[in-house]
Amino acid sequence: MSHLPLLPFKCSAVISDVDGTLVTEDKVLTARAQAAVAELRANGTIFSIVSSRPPRGLRMLLKPLGITAPIGGFNGGVIATSDFTVITQHLLSPQVARRAVETLNARAIEVWIFSGQDWLVHDPDGPYVPLEQRTVGFRPTIVDDFGTALDVTAKIVGVSQDFALLARCERDVRATLADAAFVARSQPYYLDITHPLANKGVALSEITKLLGVPLAEVATIGDGGNDVAMFERSGLSIAMGNASPQVQRAADFVTESNRDDGFARAIERFILGGSRSSPRVEAVRAGKRA
Repeated sequence: MSHLPLLPFKCSAVISDVDGTLVTEDKVLTARAQAAVAELRANGTIFSIVSSRPPRGLRMLLKPLGITAPIGGFNGGVIATSDFTVITQHLLSPQVARRAVETLNARAIEVWIFSGQDWLVHDPDGPYVPLEQRTVGFRPTIVDDFGTALDVTAKIVGVSQDFALLARCERDVRATLADAAFVARSQPYYLDITHPLANKGVALSEITKLLGVPLAEVATIGDGGNDVAMFERSGLSIAMGNASPQVQRAADFVTESNRDDGFARAIERFILGGSRSSPRVEAVRAGKRA
């Protein structure tokens, strides 16, 4: 980002990533995180989420956090109300979806398809299937062939326990699909492929327009490469301590990791008016000035 916001920052809304940010590695929403969001609400600050999860995989978070604003699923592939009524959606074209699957298959990367309300996989015992099932709160549908689901795909995920291989695959898929898709890792082990407009930056713009909030008055927080698109548009951006160095450099500030309530600490420090700085934060600010 080219700017460095001045504190105190006028914050009308906070938009957060979920996995790696809002919840712990065990997918737990801590009491401190809930309390931080409750205080945002009490101060009149809107809170919402944009996630790589399908919208129905966000259900368990909405009531504890009191979210009534529009939410983003599939990295922004679907913008929905808090009762899951679809406002907008951006689906991959059938040709691009099939080309993406072919590219992943050629590199021995496991493929998941999210189409409509369904999560489709070939192997129920494949890597990270149990983790994803616990995360989204529903079971995958096991298929031999993705078939017509590729005609209406919201998100394709390449999955691998070989993080270096997946990083190389990210570059290859991006080169193959060019401007026909948005390609980014949401986690070191997940490579998300969505429609070009299904990215968190566009989702941020769509949600804030619905809310009537200027982007300059929005704070964003995240940990993944797919969160950088939000950082680039928001008035203030915060990277998690567990984010990669590249993601941290793209943000205005860095908080603690999601193992140490980094989300809640960021809200307390930067939005609610607690301690405005720390040695680590000042180091990040100095680096961005250079």
